Amino acid sequence: MRKGLAGQRLVAVFIAGMLLLNYPILSLFDRPLSLFGLPLLHVYLFSVWIGLVVAVAWIVERGAR
Repeated sequence: MRKGLAGQRLVAVFIAGMLLLNYPILSLFDRPLSLFGLPLLHVYLFSVWIGLVVAVAWIVERGAR
C-alpha cells in the first residue's frame, strides 16, 4: 500500500514539473529583469528544477522507511 502512494506522489510531481516547465508558465518569467544579477527565467528554471529534485528525493526516502 505504501509503494502505491509513493508512486502516485511521484506521478503528481512529474505532472507538476510538466506544467511548471511548459510554455505558458515559462513565458511569464521571460522578462528583461534580473534577480541577484541573473536573468529571471534562469532563476525560475533552476528553482523549479531544484524543487522537483528535492520533492522526488523526499518521496523516495520517505517511502523507503
